[in-house]
Amino acid sequence: MRNILHLFFFFLFTGVFAQQDYIPVADNLVSEGIPPIPVSYAAEVKNYTESRSASLVDWNPVKKEMLITTRFGNSNQLHYVRFPGGDRKQITFFDEPISTATFEPVKGDYFLFLKDIGGNEFSQIYRYDLANSRVTLLTDGKRSQNGGIVWSSKGDRIAYGTTKRNGQDRDIYLLDPLDPASDQKLTENAGGGWGVVDWSPDDSGLLLEEGISVNESRLYLVDVSTGIKSRLLPEKDERSTYNGIGFSKDGKGIYLITNKEGEFNQLAYLELATRKLSLLTRDIPWDVDGADLSKDGSRLAFTTNENGQSKLYLLSTANNSYKPVTGIPTGVIGSLVWSGDSGSVGITFMSYNSSADVFEYNTVTGEFVRWTESELGGMDISGLQPPELITWKTFDGKMISGYLYRASTRFTGRRPVIINIHGGPEGQSFPSFLGRSNYYLNELGVSIIYPNVRGSSGFGKTFVDLDNGMKREESVKDIGALIDWIGQQPDLDKDRIMVTGGSYGGYMTLAVSYLYSDRIRCSLDVVGISNFNTFMKNTEAYRRDLRRVEYGDERDPVMAAYFEAIAPMNHTDMIRKPLFIVQGGNDPRVPYTESVQMKEKIQQNGGTVWFLMAKDEGHGFRKKNNIDFQFYATIEFIRQFLLK
Repeated sequence: MRNILHLFFFFLFTGVFAQQDYIPVADNLVSEGIPPIPVSYAAEVKNYTESRSASLVDWNPVKKEMLITTRFGNSNQLHYVRFPGGDRKQITFFDEPISTATFEPVKGDYFLFLKDIGGNEFSQIYRYDLANSRVTLLTDGKRSQNGGIVWSSKGDRIAYGTTKRNGQDRDIYLLDPLDPASDQKLTENAGGGWGVVDWSPDDSGLLLEEGISVNESRLYLVDVSTGIKSRLLPEKDERSTYNGIGFSKDGKGIYLITNKEGEFNQLAYLELATRKLSLLTRDIPWDVDGADLSKDGSRLAFTTNENGQSKLYLLSTANNSYKPVTGIPTGVIGSLVWSGDSGSVGITFMSYNSSADVFEYNTVTGEFVRWTESELGGMDISGLQPPELITWKTFDGKMISGYLYRASTRFTGRRPVIINIHGGPEGQSFPSFLGRSNYYLNELGVSIIYPNVRGSSGFGKTFVDLDNGMKREESVKDIGALIDWIGQQPDLDKDRIMVTGGSYGGYMTLAVSYLYSDRIRCSLDVVGISNFNTFMKNTEAYRRDLRRVEYGDERDPVMAAYFEAIAPMNHTDMIRKPLFIVQGGNDPRVPYTESVQMKEKIQQNGGTVWFLMAKDEGHGFRKKNNIDFQFYATIEFIRQFLLK
């Protein structure tokens, strides 16, 4: 017995039983193939995991105060800020992250917010009363998606979209938030792309938008008293976008964004009486990508996307003339919201060396005022280099662009490269702050390239169509051309390349993994599509028709055969390099089955695959504990397969 005890304590203190030497795998995580992660990683990377950001949610309508979202605990929650630089007072404390809320627009006594469960995206609408912090559920609380809240001009009702009728079609409902029993259907719609844009100034009508694809949408007017809707734009079906901004204050016209007469999205004004459409930004050769009308209707703020960088403009609705706002640093702007007094524009702003924070452009003083200053958690950003806009010629002679973040200058010689492909596929990579990914640049000496392959938005409507249907693998060839370009750079190592991406970028990652297996070291797929046929079958019904326009209709035997031909799952024998797969168990967009079938096929072939799934996440990880474990495992993956 004594010998047995001696052996037990020997093993305990020599580390055989010392589980504390490794980061434990939490009960909510499924981990396969991932080796034990040394507990030292947590301390080693801590300066990169503790940073946070802040985003503008809404202004209080009667006070110069605002709601923001930021993270103090495990997930983003709503915080109240009373003045620039003021305390961020946390007011929601849920396990699930909260990012969307809107104030009651007259008195500001309460606000409405959205919350789902475990990333399933079946958001419900809740009311939060500021007087007593009471939270009231306003929608059915079932497996339905609710959102797109727009207040009436009087502030006594909201219009919102919901899939509660059948889980597939998005109908429009009206609701008095102080009386949940008042909920009533206004219009019954076919398809999942419907949303409310604005109420008319007298609350007699609604402006609705129907999204068909990234290059096609329609606008409708709805009579609130009858529920009858009529097509506003286009009068006949055409492949153009008409994205509503809102009614003019006098109700005589509508401001919108359209690509009808050019490659790019332009600001426009529609006169309702004559149906005359006037394009207002013909002289700006870039997309107008965001806009908001002031509360008094006198001005409109809009941003342009110029190769991923944002510019802010102000337009006078009296004569529709506009001018750029000067004095704002180079970066990326989001969350464009006018204050209740129509004197300031609130924005979320970030740059390559600054995480997202909330700012105010005061139109009276011309000042650019910072409201939040998010902590970087000890991260040293002094050595970060500005991302470089790069271009390369692809297989068919077209020029493709992206952003190159170079490794810290303290590393010499040719540097390993991570190619990080955005999702969408109509997304776009911006020159923004990398957060914890700065660890790869600063501490591992890895450079990162964020490409905008064909199919990306921001480069014209022709470019965004170049990967549609049976052109799907042409965007993958753009990555092959990028690998060629890397081989021509004196400071990049063509023999040490890792490819990664999320969602559609995950599909791209898997496709590169088999088409260019001999030219990469490893790959990391996050919530990626492994077979478009099975994806179409299992993605949520309200998304299916929207995705068919982009990817192709799997009900067509020819297209279904093409999907099988390009499916990464059917080419796992060609994947000869290590693959790491990350998935959310509740993902409604790319269901977990896409990752599981890919993982199992590689295992059957004897390939090297790591697998991580969080049971309480959806389309990507949003909770810090899960994000941290994924980060630790990714570092181990990079060290084992990219750096050696």
